[in-house]
Amino acid sequence: MLRKPSRKNFKYKFQRPNLIPILDAVFIFIFFLLFSADFVNLFEINSNVPIVSNSPPPKKIPLNLTLRITPSALTLKTGLNGRVYKSFRKAGNEYDLNSLHQSLVQIKKRNPRERTIIFEPTNSVDYETIVKIMDEVVILRKMDEALYRKDKAGVDVRIKELFDDIIFGNIKS
Repeated sequence: MLRKPSRKNFKYKFQRPNLIPILDAVFIFIFFLLFSADFVNLFEINSNVPIVSNSPPPKKIPLNLTLRITPSALTLKTGLNGRVYKSFRKAGNEYDLNSLHQSLVQIKKRNPRERTIIFEPTNSVDYETIVKIMDEVVILRKMDEALYRKDKAGVDVRIKELFDDIIFGNIKS
């Protein structure tokens, strides 16, 4: 007597894989990744590129405020010819940023509409120092005297920032 092969009668039941342990492991992995990650705050420093133009210069003489940053001193220049307005020597390891700030407040008082300053750092000045100087140039402190300018309607508007349009004048591509 011939017997039927057992394979033909056997019906294979498809079993789904148990995904619960896999999902548990994935969620635990995500949990550890989130708690072990260092969350870094990225800050953007706004700066413009100098504009080269063939158009004739404006009739009004621009302030052309320039800050030359060297490892030994900060030199503030004004005018198209770069006349030295004031120089701030380095005392120890730090620049005299407070005197720089006070000089910039006086310049802003005489030129309330001016927003631009040109930075010329040398290669040996580190990034953190440039950022500290940028803060002194942009931020108008609460203890500084109040500065005002007239808007288009002739109304006095309080100035909230010193020179917020920073241009790096010596960057080469």
